[in-house]
Amino acid sequence: MKTALVVRPFRIGDEAALHGVFYSAIREVACRDYTSEQIAAWAPVEWDRTAWADRIRQIRPHVVEIGAELVGYADVQPNGYMDHFFVAAAWARKGVGRALMDRVHSTAFDLGVKLLWSDVSRTAQPFFSRFGFRIVRESSAVIRGVTVPNAHMEKHLEG
Repeated sequence: MKTALVVRPFRIGDEAALHGVFYSAIREVACRDYTSEQIAAWAPVEWDRTAWADRIRQIRPHVVEIGAELVGYADVQPNGYMDHFFVAAAWARKGVGRALMDRVHSTAFDLGVKLLWSDVSRTAQPFFSRFGFRIVRESSAVIRGVTVPNAHMEKHLEG
């Protein structure tokens, strides 16, 4: 029997599991598009659990649960900005990202958002493109002193 994929709001207590999703997505998937130095800066082995929990509580993402396992998460802010969008490596290409993107779009609609935008990793750019996002400009983030390239992508939503 196949276990159902459930998209639900973030709950206090999800923070550590969501870090596991983030870490595996970067260390096991994004690693094909970035240098080891960039990966180490972006997802260091040692991490500040308090700062992470504060950040996750601030963005209040949607979470994908399969059985008792958290396998992905994404947020959309009232201004249309998507700060985090990650799927655990073991669950890549299994519908988790699609379910999250569908939820982001429905939330954006509920919020009256007309423009979705994000700074998207090289790895995720083809996925975002499939959902109608366009690269506006090449960009980068400096993380722990290391430049990590990405692209500013946007999608105009129909009213």
